Amino acid sequence: MNKENSSTIWKLIQQTGENLKGRLPAHPNHPRGRNPYAHVALMVKNHFGMTYKDIPDDKINEIIKYLNHLRENPE
Repeated sequence: MNKENSSTIWKLIQQTGENLKGRLPAHPNHPRGRNPYAHVALMVKNHFGMTYKDIPDDKINEIIKYLNHLRENPE
């Protein structure tokens, strides 16, 4: 992914994490609460099979759509 798109996606990941603060369901592996920023980055990595920086530029709209899905459906 080029630098401009990477920066845009990183900002959206941060905004999505901010939106999920306090909204993620409890998990036994995280007794003091879950980190929504790490959660979003991990979900993107698991969904696309690579880190957001390694995803091709032509998938930027798909990434944005997925981040919007995460905002509406905290997992």
